Amino acid sequence: MTNKYANWERLASVIEWANMTTNYFALHIGLTRGENLYHIKRGNYGISHDLADRIVAAFPEIDRTWLLTGVGCMLKSEIQDNVLIPYYPMEAESYLPNFSQYDNKGHAHLPFACNCDIAIRSLSRAMAEPQCAATELFLKRVEVEDMVQGNEYVVITNKDVLWRKIRTVANDDTQWRLVARNREEYDDINIRKDDIKEAWRVIAKMAIMAS
Repeated sequence: MTNKYANWERLASVIEWANMTTNYFALHIGLTRGENLYHIKRGNYGISHDLADRIVAAFPEIDRTWLLTGVGCMLKSEIQDNVLIPYYPMEAESYLPNFSQYDNKGHAHLPFACNCDIAIRSLSRAMAEPQCAATELFLKRVEVEDMVQGNEYVVITNKDVLWRKIRTVANDDTQWRLVARNREEYDDINIRKDDIKEAWRVIAKMAIMAS
């Protein structure tokens, strides 16, 4: 089932790439106001074909299929150039906060995740598939305020690095609830949004099975 909030993540990526505010972006593509886009942010609507056509007409660099479905890459040039993702064969939970201090050990290529920033390994059991020895995570760094419920993130605080799916906390918009896949062994964690230093969206993942 498609996550309705993922529509806003794609749209927000385009707005950020265009270096515009949401309202200015709306006017630039021919909308009278930005409220239509904020409805998408709230999860009320998806990206319509009309909106996609407006965006692609204003920004021909944007791939329409990706905009509507999330499959492929945001920029047509990324698809054409066969983008390679810097790969760090180290443990995300230990090294991700300071990964820029290390050299990547090659590149990974995943056609449907080519808009990622890095690929890195996770040994976390909280989100791993059964019988999985490790998981290769394909991550894209996002602004903390742009996180949306239902997606998986690696979040970094002063104390922890956690890969979890995020959910809202009832009657409290200052916190996220972090939910593990393996809920038998890992309890939900409530975390203040202000305590999150960095957020990395999990765009794709590949299981490394135990032998």
